[in-house]
Amino acid sequence: GFLSVALLICNRIVGTGIFATPALIVQASGSVGSSLLLWLTGACIAAAGTAVYIEFGTGIPKNGGELNYLRFLYPKPPFAVISAYAAYATTMGWAGGNSIICGQYTLHALRIPVNQWNQRFVALLCLSIGATLHSTSVKWGLKVQNSFGMFKIAVLATIALAGLAVLGGLVKVEGDPARENFSHPFEGSRTSPNSLVTGLYRVIWSFVGYANANAALSEVKDPVKVLRRAAPLGVAAVSALYLGVNVAFFSGVSKQEMIAGPGTTVACFFHNVFGPSAETILSIFIALSAFGTVLSVLFSHGRINQEVARAGIVPFSSFFTRSSKTFGTPAAGIALHWAACVVIVVAAPPGDAYNMIINVISYPLAIINTAISGGLLLLYLNPKRAQEREWNPPFRAGLPAVAFFFAANLFLTFAPLVPPAPDSQPYKTLPYWLHVAVGVSLFVCGGVYWASWYIVLPRIGRYRLVQEEVMQADGQSRTVFRRIPT
Repeated sequence: GFLSVALLICNRIVGTGIFATPALIVQASGSVGSSLLLWLTGACIAAAGTAVYIEFGTGIPKNGGELNYLRFLYPKPPFAVISAYAAYATTMGWAGGNSIICGQYTLHALRIPVNQWNQRFVALLCLSIGATLHSTSVKWGLKVQNSFGMFKIAVLATIALAGLAVLGGLVKVEGDPARENFSHPFEGSRTSPNSLVTGLYRVIWSFVGYANANAALSEVKDPVKVLRRAAPLGVAAVSALYLGVNVAFFSGVSKQEMIAGPGTTVACFFHNVFGPSAETILSIFIALSAFGTVLSVLFSHGRINQEVARAGIVPFSSFFTRSSKTFGTPAAGIALHWAACVVIVVAAPPGDAYNMIINVISYPLAIINTAISGGLLLLYLNPKRAQEREWNPPFRAGLPAVAFFFAANLFLTFAPLVPPAPDSQPYKTLPYWLHVAVGVSLFVCGGVYWASWYIVLPRIGRYRLVQEEVMQADGQSRTVFRRIPT
């Protein structure tokens, strides 16, 4: 329904990034004013992306999200783009990073010394609880997930209102950082392209998640109507809260403190505004926020895995396509994403290797969004082709929004190749471009897999593949390929 769709988007966008990135963006931009302008730009890009995904979602109101849109836009060579997407979607554990954060701050809240092993244990527990919940009940999974979404909104609203209280003089902060930060908001601004690239890159990634509901549109009541209303509301609410939280941080923490300790900004804010005893409350907030994101990601990616399996191109497709006979949930698809997250949590050591894996998970999404928005842009520029493809969705994003979103994702695709400033290196010992190379190689591996099963093996075995739709015992259809001897 409407509320679940809106909260599914809010829950996915609002993770732990909003608590960490504001200081990093100030560090990159050099000033309060430039930082707020970058956040405003990020909100505009998120709005354009939301419009693009609403157009696709209302035109193809099915589970699977990006898989359906890529398949529609790039039908030739047959199954090539699906194979490339499948290599990414089925192997990347999106929820792994937030489960680690959940483990870290849960232990902080319980005043237990954090080490590599107890943090991993809590992270695995977090993943397992979320996967079990979504695998055994759609109804209760959504109820719990919606509760966490509303909790996140309440936390961000509380921080924003606390900032207004400081600005209004109701709460006094030692040193009066609000006056210092807002008297000369653009003082110290950096104008180098590298600094702007770094800052804007971090802002845009803080808004990732506006397409989350598109993964489950087959299960939405009246998906066209609901998506058109719920998606803009969810993104607009988060954008307003993000800007309010940034203003709050600037009202309670000096710019020098933020630049000196970007990882402690939110802790400084809670200490300055709510007092020293607020540290435990902060840890609870961040842990619960991370867990809410884990729930949201497991819900959507379990369904994406199921739809990838329906295409019939991945091994064990019949198993991963089935819904649970008892609970009616995509339990196998959720289990696949759970397993990918477990590998990240257990195998990735702390430090550069872990950070690189998280970046590898995130980076390919920029390439996917570039392909989706670029394909839609071509349909806008070539109405005859759109008519031939029978593309006439009930909602249109508009040429300016599509072009803007395409340009933004093109920026996200190539920005990581720009050598970063010495104080903005993503890794201590690894090359700054490594996650780009690994992310691209995922799609290359998918292409090699496609060439093997669709071209090379049929030639060697002297057969051709014929696509058929079959109905499973659970009432769902899936694609199978029959080998016809040549």
